[in-house]
Amino acid sequence: MGISTESVSAAPPAPKSARSVTRPGDRIFSGLSRGSGILLLVIMAAIAAFLTTRAVHAIAGDHGNFITTFEWNANATPPVFGIAVLLYGTVVSSVIAMLLAVPVAVGIALFITHYAPRRLGTPIAYVIDLLAAVPSIVYGLWGALFLVPELDGLTKWLDSYFGWTVIFDQTNRGTAARSLFTVGILLAIMILPVITNVSREVINQVPKAHEEAALALGATRWEVIRMSVLPFARSGIISASMLGLGRALGETMAVATVLSSSDQLSLHLLDPGGGTFAANIASHFGEASDFGRDALIASGLVLFVITLLVNGAARMIIARRKEYSGANA
Repeated sequence: MGISTESVSAAPPAPKSARSVTRPGDRIFSGLSRGSGILLLVIMAAIAAFLTTRAVHAIAGDHGNFITTFEWNANATPPVFGIAVLLYGTVVSSVIAMLLAVPVAVGIALFITHYAPRRLGTPIAYVIDLLAAVPSIVYGLWGALFLVPELDGLTKWLDSYFGWTVIFDQTNRGTAARSLFTVGILLAIMILPVITNVSREVINQVPKAHEEAALALGATRWEVIRMSVLPFARSGIISASMLGLGRALGETMAVATVLSSSDQLSLHLLDPGGGTFAANIASHFGEASDFGRDALIASGLVLFVITLLVNGAARMIIARRKEYSGANA
C-alpha cells in the first residue's frame, strides 16, 4: 500500500527540539548564576579599592622604603616600615609547607582510594575530615607546647649533617626552634587535610573504564595510577594545592603563636626570627594608631596581590593542559 500525499501533507509539524525551549527554571538559574559571578567580582573590586586607598595613604607617609626596609615601626615619629622581612617569611614558610604537604596529601589520597580496604580507608578519611575542622589557635598551642620542643633534635641533626647548605646552618645554637622551618612544618600539618580531601574527591571521579582498560592491558596498580589516575586528576590536585597554599599564606594565629618575630632577614631557616604578613597584622593591629593600621592594610594589600597571582598562575597551568582539565572528559 502506498501513502497518499494528502496524509503526508496533513501530518502535524515536528515538535521543536527540547534544547530550543528555555524553561522558566533554566532562566532563573542562569540569572542567579550570572548574578553571583558578577557579585563576586564586585566584592573583589571593592576589597581591592579599599585596600588600595588606605595603602596609598600609608605608603605616602612612610619614611623608609616600603619594599626593602626590614624594620616595622609604623607608630614611630616619623614612621618607618617595610615588607622585606614579611615577604620573605611568608613565601619561605609557605614553600616549605607545600613541599612537605603536597606529596604526603596526594599519597594519602591514593592510599585511601586505591590501596586501603574499605574498612580501613573510611575511618582514615573520617579522621582527616575532622582535622580540617580544628581551629587555628589549637594548632598554634600544639605547635608552641609540643612541636617546638620536639623539633630540637631534628634541628640539631640538620645542622650537623646539612649545615654546609647554609639554609640548615643554625648559628644560634641552644635556642628554641621558633623558626620559619618550624612554621613551615606546622603549616604543612594544617593544610594537609584540605589538600587530601579535595584530591581524594577528584581521584574518585576518575572514570573506572580508564583504570579497567589499563588493567586489561596488563598494567600494575602503580602503572594504572601513573598512566590513568594522575593525568586525569592533575588539574584537581593543582587546585587542591592552591587551596592549601591560600590557607598557608593567610594563616595568622598559629604562626603568631609559634614564630619568634624579628626584623632580621636570615637565610638560616633554623634560626629564630622572621615574620609573615598575617602574623604581623595580628600582632600589631590592636596597638596600632590610625596611621599604623593603614600601614598594616598596605601589607595586607601585598598579600592580596600575592594570592591573586598564585591563583592566576594555577589557572594558567591548568589551561595549558586542557586535556586534563575535565572539559573533555
